[in-house]
Amino acid sequence: MASSPRIKVEFFYDVVSPYTWLAFEVLCRYQSHWKMDLVLRPFYLGGLMNATGNRPPMMVPKKGLYMHKDLLRNAAYFGVPLKAIEDPFNVMIEKGTLRAQRFLTVVAHEHPEHLEGVSRELWRRIWSLGEDIVEDESLHLAAKATNMEDADIQKCLNMMNDSTIKLSLKKTTEDAVEYGAFGAPTIVLHLNGRSEMFFGSDRFPLMAEMMNEKWKGPFPDMIKSSL
Repeated sequence: MASSPRIKVEFFYDVVSPYTWLAFEVLCRYQSHWKMDLVLRPFYLGGLMNATGNRPPMMVPKKGLYMHKDLLRNAAYFGVPLKAIEDPFNVMIEKGTLRAQRFLTVVAHEHPEHLEGVSRELWRRIWSLGEDIVEDESLHLAAKATNMEDADIQKCLNMMNDSTIKLSLKKTTEDAVEYGAFGAPTIVLHLNGRSEMFFGSDRFPLMAEMMNEKWKGPFPDMIKSSL
C-alpha cells in the first residue's frame, strides 16, 4: 500500500506576536512526527491588520489584562521561555517589527537553513530577554546566535531595503490575506487540493484530525508513563 503523501503546511508569522511563538515551537517539534513539509513564511502583521480592519488585542483594555495572565499560563504549558515585558505598547506598536520581518524575509531568500533559528532568536530577544530587535546590531546578534557568518549577516542587513525584499514581504502578507488571515499565527494546510486555514496556537488537535495524525500534546518526544 502506498504511503500517504506529505502535507504542505504554511506558517505565516510575525515575531511581534507571542502566541505565534508558541505555535512556531510546537510545529517545529512535530516536523519529525507528522508527515508534513513546514514552510515558514514571515509576513508583516501590521500590514495584515490594516488590510483586514483588525486591531491588536492589547488595544482593548480587558483583552490586554487577560493576555498578560494567559500568556504566562500558555508559556508554561507549551514549554516556551516567554515572559511578560515591561512596555509592550512600545515594543509592539511604537517600535514594531517591520525591520525584523524584512530581515527574516532576506534570510528566507538567501539563507533559508537559518530561518527557523533566526526567527526563534528574535522571539527570544523580545519575549524572553526584553531586548531590541529593530536595530542592525540587534539583528546581527540574533543571526550570529544561529552561527551565521558575519559576512552573510552583513549582506542580509544591506539587502533589507531592496525593493525586491519589500515586495516579497508585501506579497507574503497579501497571500495570507487571500487565505482569509486576520491575525497571527495563521496556519494553512494543503489537503487533497484544497487549503484549510487555522488561526491561533490552540488548533493542533483539530489539525491533527484533519491530517490523519496524532496530537501528543506540546511535547511529542516525551514518553508518557502508562500508569
